[in-house]
Amino acid sequence: MIEVDPSVLAKPENEDYASSGYDTSTASLTSSLNEYVVENGRRYHSYYGTEKYLMPTDEKEQDRLDLHHEIFRLVWSDKLHSAPLAEPHRILDVGTGTGIWAMEIAEQYPMAEVVGTDISPIQPCWVPPNCRFEIDDAMQEWTFKDDNFDFIHARNISSGVSDWGHLISEMKRCTAPGGYVELCEKSLVIQCDDGTMKPDHGIKVFTEYLRDAMRKMGRPCPDLAFLKNLLETAGFEEVTTSQAKEPVGPWPKDPRLKRAGAMNLLNAETGFESYGMALFTRILGMDVDKARKICEKGLMDTRNKNYHVYDTGLRVYGKKPA
Repeated sequence: MIEVDPSVLAKPENEDYASSGYDTSTASLTSSLNEYVVENGRRYHSYYGTEKYLMPTDEKEQDRLDLHHEIFRLVWSDKLHSAPLAEPHRILDVGTGTGIWAMEIAEQYPMAEVVGTDISPIQPCWVPPNCRFEIDDAMQEWTFKDDNFDFIHARNISSGVSDWGHLISEMKRCTAPGGYVELCEKSLVIQCDDGTMKPDHGIKVFTEYLRDAMRKMGRPCPDLAFLKNLLETAGFEEVTTSQAKEPVGPWPKDPRLKRAGAMNLLNAETGFESYGMALFTRILGMDVDKARKICEKGLMDTRNKNYHVYDTGLRVYGKKPA
């Protein structure tokens, strides 16, 4: 039996919630989802707790995320996914962010109903008719039915994943037999093929601190083998991996990679601050000045034409047994 709070008992007996000053309007419930904290000049979402996601969700970050989506399209030859989809009827995008991938996949597959979920309500109102968004925490129990989606997609969510086992288990449960799950992440390992990156290179130092913070949180950065093992251990079949280089700066000769590098240079203007400030100050205990200097050095070295460095994008997909 659920005990009744004495403070809500009606006096007189016909008194309702609204007349007694208890606000149950949709606006009130929605406003709670828009709870934010401002830190170091950036806005962070806090409804599910500030530790859930340690990157900003303000307009500056939303613009950066949309730009990063275009970089993904370039380095992956304009393919929104690698899984061999035919005519999917239900698609789920976990950690949808601004919703840009979900909206574009909805346009690519007009026969499909596309659902995007995220802990922060930063998605637009104007979307394709077959696309909708829900506020949800993927680290909790999912409310979707078993065998529900033909394709489940998640991109760049590792910094918010505290339990990969739970996530993959829910993905498999909610994937229809014969359907696919695809995970897309960045390696966050800065590489160089021509020896122009020194040990104190700003981007290299920045990402090493970033990886240290993630490990300290219990959320180590996944590599290709880790992601592949996740799907295979969960029982997915035909697990396939691929990777693509993401240059930093317009130094590549290849026109497509040159453009991606130029866009990465623009992305870096706010990217170092977005990825680093909360992790360095909250998790590693740095003072704000030191954290900002590491971010600034990383940004400065992205602008140096003599450094030819790149990160690597990772994709892994698997098929649920029919």
